[in-house]
Amino acid sequence: MPQPAALIFDCDGTLADTMPAHYEAWVAAVQPHGIDFPEDTFYAWGGLPTRQVATRLLAEAGLTIDPEDLALQKEFLFERTMHSVRAIEPVVNVARAARGHCPMAVATSGMRKVIEPVLDIIGVRDWFQAVVTCEDVSRHKPEPDIYLETARRLRVPPQCCLVYEDTDPGLEAARRAGMACIDVRTLYTPRRVTPVRSACPDYSPQRPRRVTK
Repeated sequence: MPQPAALIFDCDGTLADTMPAHYEAWVAAVQPHGIDFPEDTFYAWGGLPTRQVATRLLAEAGLTIDPEDLALQKEFLFERTMHSVRAIEPVVNVARAARGHCPMAVATSGMRKVIEPVLDIIGVRDWFQAVVTCEDVSRHKPEPDIYLETARRLRVPPQCCLVYEDTDPGLEAARRAGMACIDVRTLYTPRRVTPVRSACPDYSPQRPRRVTK
């Protein structure tokens, strides 16, 4: 591909090794409500904002709890462990090498109040000319809106941007925006909390369910 005019990075699972901590926060948040949330489903839903995940979980469990309350509880639990976040070095090294040579931005489905501290912790926040979050667009990954908005803020045509992503919905969003993209899962092996169920024959990600005793 031609040399990109700008680089755009997702944050969670791309620049920052946060996905296991996010999953553990979700498990702790839904456990009191009797919801089983398989890790494979968590990754399949990667790229969705926290409130949308909460809405799906509650709908599929048949619960009428306010999804905003569940989303806030999950973010509170994640923020308690945020200090342990580490950079994903193979991806951060790409950004480090490009720093000062081309415009760069972060495009994430996370909330600004969570994402900006994460970028501070891994020491990269001031590398980026823009940080675009779920609050900045009305449609979210796999829709292309967040990447189109990021390109607009960088003042670079979408087709001249290269995206680094770690989830299938995020990669699809970049493609729909007309951008080239790199799946960072080819650059490192993501950490998991539970064994990989998808290694089993004839496996498809389980739906969340309510656990009854």
